Amino acid sequence: MALTPKSPQGNLPANSKDAASQETFLREVDDALREDQLRTLLTTRGWPIIALVVGSLVGLGGWLWYNDHSANVRDKQSETFVTALDALQAGRNQTAKQGMDPLAKDGSPGYRAAVQITEAGIAEQAGKAADAAKMFAAVAADGALPGPYRDLATVREVSTNFDKLAPQTVIDRLKPLAIPGKPWFGSAGELVALAYLKQNKTEAAGALLASIAKDKAVPDTLRRRTRQLAGQLGVDAVDNPAAAVSGSEGQ
Repeated sequence: MALTPKSPQGNLPANSKDAASQETFLREVDDALREDQLRTLLTTRGWPIIALVVGSLVGLGGWLWYNDHSANVRDKQSETFVTALDALQAGRNQTAKQGMDPLAKDGSPGYRAAVQITEAGIAEQAGKAADAAKMFAAVAADGALPGPYRDLATVREVSTNFDKLAPQTVIDRLKPLAIPGKPWFGSAGELVALAYLKQNKTEAAGALLASIAKDKAVPDTLRRRTRQLAGQLGVDAVDNPAAAVSGSEGQ
């Protein structure tokens, strides 16, 4: 019986050993080629690749640091502002102002606007209407501040100077804000309606007041007030007229 030749290095058949050796050789050649390609790549384009990798890591680290830093800053500003408001509610106006002053100078745009509007309100409560109006006007004119804060400052400025302004001036300034869906629709709309009344435009005033009274996005106190004013003008400002009719029939 013929015997299969044995490899001097083991018990595998010679042809199997040769195949294994060939596979190992090919793998080593492939690894050498890959290493050579990598060396060539690093030689020709090494620095740009390294710079890209390092730049990406630095950018990622910077982004993570900025997000963490921004969150810490926002938390501190929020805490400062809430503490100042607590002092304000307790009647410690000077303490509140001292607490808010740093935010007015170095706070984020939103906090700077909120602080300036609050300080203007403090001035108004202290009987300094002219100073308060100027402060509100400054916020309204500052393009670096968020739009909703600027719009609120405009409403507050007009409200502070309402008796000194011509009715048409009030209407022209606040009518763009007296639109359902706008953040300050209720407050702006009420002032516009009062300006209409000064012009004896009772129909326009009543319709606007009724619209405010029926808008569930408007604060309840303002809805009740405008509903009463609309009723005095003979305008139905009930939220659900059908319910009101069925209720009256039941009585």
